[in-house]
Amino acid sequence: MKEIAEAILAGAGSEEIGALPIPDFYRAAYVKRDEIDMFEGVESRDKDPRLSLHVGEVETPELAPDEVYLAVMASSINFNTVWSSIFEPIPTFAFLDRLGRESVWGARHVRDHHVVGSDASGVVVRVGSAVRNWKPGDRVTVHCNYVDDQDPFGHDDSMMSGNQRIWGFESNFGGLADLAVVKANQLMPKAAHLTWEEAAVNTLCASTSYRMLVGQNAARMKQGDIVLIWGATGGLGSYASQLVLNGGGIPVGVVSSPDKVDLLHSLGVEFVIDRRAADYRFWADEHTQDEGEWRRFGRDIRALTGADPDIVFEHPGRQTMGASVFVAARGGTIVTCAATSGYMIEYDNRHLWMKLKKLIASHFANYNEAWQMNRLLELGAIQPTLSQTYELSEVGEAAHQVHRNLHEGKLGILCLAPGEGTGISDPARREMIGEDRITLFHRHAESVRAARESGT
Repeated sequence: MKEIAEAILAGAGSEEIGALPIPDFYRAAYVKRDEIDMFEGVESRDKDPRLSLHVGEVETPELAPDEVYLAVMASSINFNTVWSSIFEPIPTFAFLDRLGRESVWGARHVRDHHVVGSDASGVVVRVGSAVRNWKPGDRVTVHCNYVDDQDPFGHDDSMMSGNQRIWGFESNFGGLADLAVVKANQLMPKAAHLTWEEAAVNTLCASTSYRMLVGQNAARMKQGDIVLIWGATGGLGSYASQLVLNGGGIPVGVVSSPDKVDLLHSLGVEFVIDRRAADYRFWADEHTQDEGEWRRFGRDIRALTGADPDIVFEHPGRQTMGASVFVAARGGTIVTCAATSGYMIEYDNRHLWMKLKKLIASHFANYNEAWQMNRLLELGAIQPTLSQTYELSEVGEAAHQVHRNLHEGKLGILCLAPGEGTGISDPARREMIGEDRITLFHRHAESVRAARESGT
């Protein structure tokens, strides 16, 4: 991989890059099949990704006709990498084994290690015989919708395909590595004004947020809509906040510290609730929710906006779903894409059916939705929410930070990139968009860390 990285950094052309040999082995972050029981008896919160995520050499798989080899310059941590690393809700080897039964090419994915990671920016170094639109040397980002074209249900919306998967979570050879195997229909142009790490952190969370709020398949936000956003500075919420602002909506961000309140104000979000300061206790005990707390939360929202939320951007799951259903406006929409606080949710169905609210499930995004979101990033209408960057060797620590919610925005991982700040090929556009806008989350995170270290 060293020769490939040097050629990329030297600005080698398509023919030169395409002629470089693909190594038999490459460096990757992975979990091991023989360790899936290592956290048995340990509470979910106490499971430590630093113990289960390994970085080392793995064997390079054969390339299928519709795939490319990608030299990964940078990647990022998503919550699905945390799930993979703590083997919840099930070990991801079950996904690989199922994929392995589908075809000869699927069988490649059944290994005793699982290379994880569902985001990447990098350079195409080899294309399969069926690839038409991409060539060696192309600078790209990768979206994680892993699907083929042989399921009829996927042709209206590929997320409805029966064999739809998330790359690097339900498939092998993911993005937290120096090399990745990627289907051609996962590739999108890299925004030329962004660094490798800034370009790498967006696709999964930004595209998920786009489908939930903007695309045709979920909430379909319109101008003037009040949108309640849980975790509004997190991986998903940070893009949702920008999409609502960009689309003429009124975001109400829910966060967990004064620092995050300040960050949202800097982003342009006027209405923010610090849930920790408010000390909402939606669950009176393990089995009982407190409707009085739902009502207090609803009053606090109306005190800011004058009305109930038209849309609730929901992803914590068990901890918040009861409150989300309650506070949504009559005829409003709760759109959910995850359950980071627990999958078994409870809510009072009377507040859903009697007030004609809608509960919509949303999962990642189809190729068009991901492409449209990528275009907004290319235009500078939406900014990356990179807050901190780690080396690939530090992937366990980065996943630990996400698992314990000790971060803001997205955490980037350098793979072949020689350091932070490289990969910009259009500095003039970057200057036009504005360094302060592009690096807001990074600068804010640095200031917070400095303040904590100084004790102020």
